[in-house]
This record gives sequence, C-alpha cells and structure tokens, in this order.
Amino acid sequence: MTAFSRAETSAGALAVAVELRSYNSRNLDILFKLPQAYFSLEERAKNLISQELVRGRIEAKIQIKESSEEACAFEVDETTARAYFRALVRLIERLHLKTDISLEHLIHVPGLIKPAETEKDMEACWAVLAPCLSQALSELDAMRRREGDFLAGDVEARLSEIEGVLGEIRRDAEGLLPVYRDRLKDRIEALTQGMVEIDPARIAQEAAFLADRSDISEELVRAESHLRQFRAVMAGEEPGGRKLNFLLQEFNREFNTIGSKTGSADVSHRVVWLKSELEKIREQVQNVE
Repeated sequence: MTAFSRAETSAGALAVAVELRSYNSRNLDILFKLPQAYFSLEERAKNLISQELVRGRIEAKIQIKESSEEACAFEVDETTARAYFRALVRLIERLHLKTDISLEHLIHVPGLIKPAETEKDMEACWAVLAPCLSQALSELDAMRRREGDFLAGDVEARLSEIEGVLGEIRRDAEGLLPVYRDRLKDRIEALTQGMVEIDPARIAQEAAFLADRSDISEELVRAESHLRQFRAVMAGEEPGGRKLNFLLQEFNREFNTIGSKTGSADVSHRVVWLKSELEKIREQVQNVE
C-alpha cells in the first residue's frame, strides 16, 4: 500500500533523518539510499524493516550528518600539490612567463583537498539510527493501516453483495427439479413428435438424475465457508494478503463449478457477475499486506 513517513533525531554531534515511501508490490522489495561512509549499516536497516513489513516496494532514504571536528576535518594530498607546483614552474620557465604561482593556482586541482577519511563508530551511529528508523516504520504502518481500513470497507461491501447473490443462486437451485422435468418432457416430445407415449414416472426419474448431477449445494457451502474465512482474515491482526489471495482462488474454483454444473441461464449470468466482483477484490487484495 502507498504511504510516506519521515523521522528525525540527533544525539551529540550526530543527526539522523529517515524518509520511507511505500508502494504496492506483491513481495517485499527494499531500496536504500544511504551515505557511502555508513553503507555497512544497510543490512541491519533492511532486517529491521523486514521485521515490520512483509509486502510492498519500500524506498528508504537515510541521511546521517556528523558535526564533530573529526568529521569535518580535511586532508591535503601534498605529493600531488608538489608535483603540480613543479609542473607549473616548468611551464613558466619554458614559456618565459612573468608571473608568480599562488595558492589560487593549486586550490582547484581535483582531489588536492578532500575530506579526511576517519573511521566511523558504526555502533554509536546504529544506536541513533535504529530508534529513528523504528519511529518512521511506526508512522508508515499507521498510514498503511488507514488505507487498509478504507480497502476493507470496499471489500466488505463486495462480499455482502456476493453473499446475497449466492443466496439467490441457492433459491434458484432448489427449484431446478421441475425445470429439468419440463425441459426433458419438451425435448422428448419434440424428438418423437407425439408418436411415443411418455411415462411420467420415467420422466421424473430422469429429471431427478439430472438434478442430482447438477446439485451445487456442496459448492455453495464451501463458497459460504470461504466468505466467513475471508472476513476472519481481514479482521485479524496478522498480515493476511497471501491468505486472501488463496481464498480468492478457491472462490473462483467454486464459481466455475457452479456455472458448469447448472444449466440455468440465470445462474450462469450470476456466476459471470460473481467472477467479475472477484477480480475487483483481487485487484484490491494485491495491495494488502
């Protein structure tokens, strides 16, 4: 689910800022932007994030600034400075120039003056970064939960409609026996053109056989069970995105069987509608952790 959070903290000379962005994704994919000097902390930060989140594309931007004298120190590459100075002297002599070499001629040499490489105290830095990252994760989770509540309302409305249509299919299925009997009788009369006497008992027997083959009570019971499980998963505290995906597959299997077993046009139309609603729910569930 999409969300954004930011947290800042400081301790002594160390200041840390964490920005987290979350996007829809089936799996957990974490992308980091971290100062190179603190790159060794990335694995720890990833582990902390993966303990809290199981799905989503997470972009983490971490800024770490140190204001101590050691962190702000610079060093001069004296070997390069002397070599560059000698090269300038030779150039002046060969061209017979009348000019003095000043610091300004040297100051712009790439890499001549650069930040001093000092060993970072990673444990001290992590002690500041970890609670800041945890705070950002907590705020990100709160924003994702708000979006999840909105999605849950939309899904629940669709589940209620599906539940109602399943009830309509159940009522229609209960009246299929006379439909099969009349349909079978009409077909025999059309084929024999009234030349053969129709045995009502045999017609009733064959119609009952067809009704038994077309019985969808088990599929309806399982579909209603899936509805209860779906709602239970949504109401739970544990991440349920993958469970909901599995239940949607089971829903689809039951609906396909119902459509293939019944010869009722009304039931077939309702099954098409049910599968359409399933697809809409599936699109929402892809965003659920």
